[in-house]
Amino acid sequence: MHGRRTRTALAVRTALAVLPLLLTAACSGGGPGVRDDGGGPGGPVHITFWSSLRGSQEVVDAYNKSQQRVHVDFEQVPSGQQGGYAKLSNAARAGNAPDVGTIEYPQVPGFAMDGVARDLTPLISDRLRGKLLPQALALTTFEGRVFSVPQDVEPMVFLYRRDLFAKHHIRVPRTWAEFERAARAVARAAPGSRIATFPTDGGHHLAGFAWQAGARWFDTKGGTWTVSMTDRPTRKVTVYWQRLIDKGLVFLNPVDTQAGSAQVGRGAVFGKLTGAWDAGGMMAAQPGQKGKWGAAPLPQWDLSRPRVGTHGGSTFAITKDSRHPKEAMDFIEWQVSSPQAWRARLSSGTSSQYPAVSELVPVAREAMDTSYFGGQDIYALFRREAAHISRRWTWGPRMTATLKTVQDGLARAGDGEGTVLGALREGQRSTMPDLTSLGLNAREGSE
Repeated sequence: MHGRRTRTALAVRTALAVLPLLLTAACSGGGPGVRDDGGGPGGPVHITFWSSLRGSQEVVDAYNKSQQRVHVDFEQVPSGQQGGYAKLSNAARAGNAPDVGTIEYPQVPGFAMDGVARDLTPLISDRLRGKLLPQALALTTFEGRVFSVPQDVEPMVFLYRRDLFAKHHIRVPRTWAEFERAARAVARAAPGSRIATFPTDGGHHLAGFAWQAGARWFDTKGGTWTVSMTDRPTRKVTVYWQRLIDKGLVFLNPVDTQAGSAQVGRGAVFGKLTGAWDAGGMMAAQPGQKGKWGAAPLPQWDLSRPRVGTHGGSTFAITKDSRHPKEAMDFIEWQVSSPQAWRARLSSGTSSQYPAVSELVPVAREAMDTSYFGGQDIYALFRREAAHISRRWTWGPRMTATLKTVQDGLARAGDGEGTVLGALREGQRSTMPDLTSLGLNAREGSE
């Protein structure tokens, strides 16, 4: 970036152009010190690709074999929260970021604002735009300008133990009111078990619940970033979950741990509220429960107006340092829209990712062993739920830090020292200095 003064001047121009204007100033072109990895006369252009996603090596190998014009050099990096994002940021500061990097949806605004992710609007084809699920593309588009290309988008669903629900004659809930009644029934019928876990390491889960309820944690109207992590829809969600927690109707602990996995393994958890991708995760983590699981829509607040948020999903960005953005975009388009690419990725192991290019759903379906879910066509469910993803949501510029603070608060709640709403208030308070340090006009929304 060009410094605080430049960011401030740009940030106050117009409401919806805040992020794109920052990008225009900060990351157009390659800049000095950018390497040129083009081959010699007649040789292929070399581009670099960093990703933590499983199957990426298989995708790169398939792409390199499919043509001779471009050669992709791949490097496996840690997942974002385990150092991959820091590695990408450091490389960009040094002027040697890869041509293409993988970024999850919540981090797209931050990498765009920091000038790492390039504005892809002139590069993305109408053909690719037309193939991408609009709800997915909307999450990487700001005032009509695209900063990364979605690979998958993961609507939240309810994965449930069909055998346990049937054994205890409990209906799979369609609404949150029914979910609470079912939670009571589970606690009565199977002492020591619960319908689900409210994850204290689940800042993304909580965001998805708020998203579904109509919350808007971040907005840019009036040339100002308004942070409203405790708005009315969010408070409805926190009151609901706090009641279930206080009544002991759900487990309250981390889920991405051995202890969390053990709860599922011993059948103490009747269901999981999670992203579509986690169906494949269950298949890999709990192979002995084959045939016992089903997938259902996320419970709704209003069945006549179904909507969901997401949990998970990845995108591909071209960095400011790329000297071959056109070739990089060709590779990205092939990676996200080619059946050959999707089959190559799926060859690396079980996956239930929902492709952002819907025409690839048959490819994903043909690789899925449906026997784990009792023969259920889970991709038919995912397709319906993906259409219900609300397009009102915007991620904030510093979501990694924001969600870490929220999760710290949720962990304290798990120890009996806080509440779900308190965790969100802490997240909002911690976010404000981050936004002002970026030179942005920012204010806290009213509760």
